[in-house]
Amino acid sequence: MKIELKRVNDAVHFEATGSEDVIVHVDGSEAIGGQGLGVRPMELVLMALGSCSSFDLISILKKQRQDIKDVSVTVEGERKDATPAVFTKIHMTVNILGDVDPAKAEKAAELAIKKYCSVHDMLAAGGVEITYSLQIKAE
Repeated sequence: MKIELKRVNDAVHFEATGSEDVIVHVDGSEAIGGQGLGVRPMELVLMALGSCSSFDLISILKKQRQDIKDVSVTVEGERKDATPAVFTKIHMTVNILGDVDPAKAEKAAELAIKKYCSVHDMLAAGGVEITYSLQIKAE
């Protein structure tokens, strides 16, 4: 796996590309010269956790023949008030819309987040407390 970062301006705005050449704009905080032109690096970490977990969750629920209409995830992280300001706690709220068996969804979420998501394992190995809640709404 390989990514590439290219500086876009004379501050800290970068374009990041991965294997598919999709561009993700990354920028720093105003304190270091950022101009709000991209996602901050630590936000990317939360996005990675949420998307990694979601991919696996959807895959598991589809294999269980659950009728998923939509999935959305909110990921909130608390960071140390020190340098480096690493995450100490992260909570994910997973929202599923559709005709989904709550017991199957709970089991799928547990597997997706805590067993199959590599991002979860890396963060948890570093001491980050990761929790989640699941909300299911029928269509």
